[in-house]
Amino acid sequence: MNYPIPTSDLEVIALRQQPVNDELVALAIAGVVNVARSQGKSIEELKEEVLADDHLLNMAQRQLLSQILNEAWEYLSAMR
Repeated sequence: MNYPIPTSDLEVIALRQQPVNDELVALAIAGVVNVARSQGKSIEELKEEVLADDHLLNMAQRQLLSQILNEAWEYLSAMR
């Protein structure tokens, strides 16, 4: 696929038009991190927002997503 990392909410939302696969999920996560950083949010604020208990993810899934968000945040920080 080889899409650029989204830099706006609209670009993240536009990913919904693509068939879901591992690369697209990673791209969406990177886009969410990018957008949060551009809005001046901290990683803790982002995790609080994304990991809110909404009954879609169980505790183990939320913990895994938290780790993935941390890794994406650190990776994108290193790229700047």
